[in-house]
Amino acid sequence: MASMFSKYNPLDFARKIFGGTEQGEDDNPHSFNTHQEREEAYESVKRGTSMVPMHKIIGSVGRYHDFDNQFKTRNGRRDERLDTIVEAMKTGKTMAPISLYQIKDDYFILDGHHRFKAAQELGRTEIRSCIIELLPSKNTLENKLYLEKTEFRDKAGLLSTIDLTELGQYGHLEKQIEEHRRFLTEERREEVSYEEAAGDWYSTIYQPLAAIIRDRRLVASFPERTVDDLYLYISVHQWEIGKKRKYGIGVDQLIPREMEEFRKEMSRRKEQKYPDLHPEMTVFILLNVDGRHEQRIFDKLLALDEVREVHSVHGSIDIIIKVRLVRDLLSSDAELLSQFILSTIRKWTGVISTQTLIPGISKVKDTDRCHI
Repeated sequence: MASMFSKYNPLDFARKIFGGTEQGEDDNPHSFNTHQEREEAYESVKRGTSMVPMHKIIGSVGRYHDFDNQFKTRNGRRDERLDTIVEAMKTGKTMAPISLYQIKDDYFILDGHHRFKAAQELGRTEIRSCIIELLPSKNTLENKLYLEKTEFRDKAGLLSTIDLTELGQYGHLEKQIEEHRRFLTEERREEVSYEEAAGDWYSTIYQPLAAIIRDRRLVASFPERTVDDLYLYISVHQWEIGKKRKYGIGVDQLIPREMEEFRKEMSRRKEQKYPDLHPEMTVFILLNVDGRHEQRIFDKLLALDEVREVHSVHGSIDIIIKVRLVRDLLSSDAELLSQFILSTIRKWTGVISTQTLIPGISKVKDTDRCHI
C-alpha cells in the first residue's frame, strides 16, 4: 500500500522506519533531495528486502556531510569502523541489509554507508538492501510509462520488469496472463491465482519468445524499441488480434497461432533450438551494364557484404551475382530485395537493367562450387 508524506519534511517517513537524524540540504546533483524534487516523488511503497546492484546506488540521504559523491570520507582519514566491517565481511559474517530510497532506477543510502563502502572495497557487485520506493508523480511521458510498468509488475508479482515504450499497452500482457490463468485452472482442475499464472506465463511463454527476439538481435532493426516491444507486437498479432500478415519470414509457421501451443512447443525445445526468426534468403540478380563501366561495377559488387559470388558472362546478360540477405521481421521478401537493389545497384552509373531470380529448392555439391 502506497502512502504519502510531506513535501516539506521528506525524511520524516524514513526516520520513523529506519531511524536517523535530520541533515541539511545537499547541493550535489546526485543528492536525494534533488532527485525527489525533480521527479515530484513523494508517494512511498515498501519494497521489502532484495539484492541491489552496487552501481545503481548513486547518492546519500542522510550522511552526505560525512561522505562525498564517491562515498569517500570527506576528512580523508581512514575510518576504523569501516576496517572492522571489511574484516567481518571477509570472514563471511552476515550483515544487516542497508536501507535505501529508490526513485525510478536510482537508489540512495539512508542507513548503511559503511556497509556499502566495505562491500565496494571488496569488489561486491550487489548488496542486500531494505528498499522504500518513492513513485514519481511529475506529469511526463517517462513517468507515466514507469508507473504503468511498476503497476503491472506489482499486480503480477514479478521480480523483473517488462519495458514497453508506449502508453496503455500493458493491458495486452494482463490479458495474456488472465487467459493463461484460465487455461491452467482448467488443466489442473483447481483455481489458479493471477500471480501464480503470471509467474508461469513469464517463464514458459514470455521468456522463450523474448529469448528468440534477443538472440536473433531483431531489435537492431527497430531503433528506440525494446525486446519487450517486439514481444508485444508479435504476441498480440499472433495470439490476440488473429490478423493475417504477409510476413517475409513466415512467422505464422514459426510461432503457433495459439499461445498455449507455443508454450507446449517451447517446453519440448532446448533454448539453443528455438525457431530462427532471422533466417537468410539467397537470390540471383542478372545485370545488363554499359561495357564502359563493367569492370568498375564488377569490383563494386565484390565489395558488397551481401554479395557472395560475381560472374561476368557471355550472352544476353552481362553479370550474374549471388546475394545473401538477412530477412527482416516485418518486411516481405520482395520489399527486402527491392530495398537492397534500389539502395545499391540501381544507383550506379552504367547499370542498364536488373532481373531477380529467387530459388525454390536448391542443392549444391561441394565439389561443384565455383570459388572466386
